[in-house]
Amino acid sequence: MIPFTYHRAANADEALRQAGNGVRYLGGGTNLVDLMRENIERPSTLIDVTGLDTGIVEQSDGGMLIGAAARNTAVAEHRAIRERYPLLSRAIVAGASAQIRNMATVAGNILQRTRCLYFYDQDGTQCNKRIPGSGCDAIGGFTRNHAILGASDHCIATHPSDMCVALAALDAAVHVRGPDGERRIAFADIHRLPGERPDIDTNLQQGELITAIELPAVPSTARSTYRKVRDRASYAFALVSVAAVLDVEQGHVRDVRLALGGVAHKPWRAARAEALLRGSPATVDAFIKAASEELSHARPLRDNGFKVALAQRTMVAVLTQLMEDMA
Repeated sequence: MIPFTYHRAANADEALRQAGNGVRYLGGGTNLVDLMRENIERPSTLIDVTGLDTGIVEQSDGGMLIGAAARNTAVAEHRAIRERYPLLSRAIVAGASAQIRNMATVAGNILQRTRCLYFYDQDGTQCNKRIPGSGCDAIGGFTRNHAILGASDHCIATHPSDMCVALAALDAAVHVRGPDGERRIAFADIHRLPGERPDIDTNLQQGELITAIELPAVPSTARSTYRKVRDRASYAFALVSVAAVLDVEQGHVRDVRLALGGVAHKPWRAARAEALLRGSPATVDAFIKAASEELSHARPLRDNGFKVALAQRTMVAVLTQLMEDMA
């Protein structure tokens, strides 16, 4: 680990005053510190932002506002989150051990980087996320855990977060502050697909700081859940995961929101499946057709073709479960 300086910010204004080249914001540190130990991340200065807003506040419109420094455990255990957004609580609990959840912050979870083995193996592999233009040894390598949607010739890594898949399905928004002021970003626009610059994970600008996450109200008639498929039950990363919100009226889908994890460089919003389902009969046949359409654009590699069928079946199983819950 290279030498660095450390400062603790009392508030967002203080954190922003110290922002600049080589500066990184530090939340729980459960990902950034690991990468620093491996000399993959090499910030000259860390600004500790765990003193920022930790509140979880119910809004008058039925939504919620979660402070960026709220711990994952606090969010998962909050009564209103469990009642109104059970998929978010389930996703957080599925994502890590209790010790990590107690340390991790909501903003830190959003900004965590890939767990691709080739990204971490800086001594023996080439990786465009570490060094742009160096190549991607994952392509042509062992690809069981890699992307089947939205990948490029420069990177096939997948986003590791469970919480972010749920936030994508909830149409969450992210509040940020930066040198040019405040802005609100739709959650679907926070993370990037790899394209030619997989080293750039998000669409945040230099120095911008996440201050809160906004959850819109979910209709009282809707049901939601999160399902994670993994190699072992003890805190493994997802092979495939599905976050779903389903609202049915008189046997037809009034609204549906679907997001997939473990299949792309960012939480994958299943827009094609949603479009097919809205207004259609809420039947298993309709779920199968929609899941098949969503995965028809998948580009599996040598070792991960199984993810296509696994994602389809998991989508159908989750939607069927929600229908049964409504009965």
